[in-house]
Amino acid sequence: MRTVLYMIIERFPNGDPSAVGARFRERGRLLPDGVEYRASWMEPSGVSCFQVMWAESRILLDQWIERWRDLVDFTVVPVMESTEFWAGQN
Repeated sequence: MRTVLYMIIERFPNGDPSAVGARFRERGRLLPDGVEYRASWMEPSGVSCFQVMWAESRILLDQWIERWRDLVDFTVVPVMESTEFWAGQN
């Protein structure tokens, strides 16, 4: 089974991440088995978060997204490490 990295762009309604922070502190990241958090960065204004996630399948990633969709607007971009990309370019 091929695994994939995803760049997740989260946008918070009204630029306010406080509801996401409260749920995270109360319930954790809410990841299903087969999905792993790798890293994240916040815009200094708090309007958006950029995360790299690893998932065995997009279906599993979508399960995680559904647990947060009421608080976050998501954009999902499949990505690969640059070394993997360039190794495939002959």
